[in-house]
Amino acid sequence: MLGLVNGSFYAMLSLGLAVIFGLMGVVNFAHGAFYTWVRSPLSSGCSGSESTTGRAGARAVGGRPARIVVERLLLRRLYRLDPLYGLLMTFGLALIVEGSLHQVFGSSGQSYPVPAALAGAIDLGFMILPLYRAWVIIASLVVCFGTWFVIERTRLGADLACRTENAPLLQAFGVNVPLLMAATYGGGVALAALAGVLAAPVVLVNSHMGTSLVIVVFAVVVIGGMGSILGAIVSGLALGLVEGFTKVIYPEASNIVVFIIMALVLILRPAGLFGKE
Repeated sequence: MLGLVNGSFYAMLSLGLAVIFGLMGVVNFAHGAFYTWVRSPLSSGCSGSESTTGRAGARAVGGRPARIVVERLLLRRLYRLDPLYGLLMTFGLALIVEGSLHQVFGSSGQSYPVPAALAGAIDLGFMILPLYRAWVIIASLVVCFGTWFVIERTRLGADLACRTENAPLLQAFGVNVPLLMAATYGGGVALAALAGVLAAPVVLVNSHMGTSLVIVVFAVVVIGGMGSILGAIVSGLALGLVEGFTKVIYPEASNIVVFIIMALVLILRPAGLFGKE
């Protein structure tokens, strides 16, 4: 069960990275910083007694101006440049956010209570299933496949795909391309923020959580295929399960099993399992 819960977080985070890279061409290394930010006491959505997941999730998805500021002031200047410039800029941004959180709150962890409505557990006979963890799995699946449906099956998704092929033509048809780009980045980061909200009652929160997790998530994205929406979802869930089984069978290898799989995938299929050559 823990593997499936971690896989749910991996799927949401890697999906956000895949959306930003696949539709914008930006390697967003600050993804983990936003994940940590929304879980920290600086985030009004998760502070103190205000730990109701629904209210925090609504704020995480709907109203974070920081991500729009990042896109408009920083990333917009890098779209036509090599993706390496975006990686370096977002990496520096991640260091700034992490350093600020560490300076204000220190390095000790902080726990958040499970919302009262989701407290308790269900006895399934072969295991005890905490209600909150079941909620995390269901919520992440709904969000992930809802995002996939919007991108792959709606007019908005068609506009996003057209922007990657020919942005001037899309602009000529009356679509506000700069606003579309800002919304794309905001949506991708919102997935990281929502994952942070859901993870807060499960994992001890500290200022370094995003940095350590984003490395694993990048490996998940590479395995699924850079820019592949479905690949990010499937590989995130699958690798969470693999990591969970490894912790049971051979705990010493649980921290490196994802990277071993990534190396094998890169050798056998460099574009990833769902990526295009």
